[in-house]
Amino acid sequence: MTINKKMEGGVLTVALDGRLDTMTAPELEKELDGLAGAKELVFDLTGLEYVSSAGLRVFLRAHKLMNGNMTVRGANEMINEIFEVTGFTDVFDIE
Repeated sequence: MTINKKMEGGVLTVALDGRLDTMTAPELEKELDGLAGAKELVFDLTGLEYVSSAGLRVFLRAHKLMNGNMTVRGANEMINEIFEVTGFTDVFDIE
């Protein structure tokens, strides 16, 4: 998985490419440990092919760290379905 971060005006955008699974989730979690200074977090999932339960936990943790100031964009149909089944569509701001 590739992680690209960009900070603009207090908004941290994290673009993910590849698969977010048990092997790659710890890498993303480590990258998100430095959220200090971000007022809002945006996940760009345009290039994300798959997310496992380990990845979902990272998203949930980030949401809690940001006190809800988190948006998810560009998720494919399969990932959107996972968000729906898990109830994350009721928790996250999904565009």
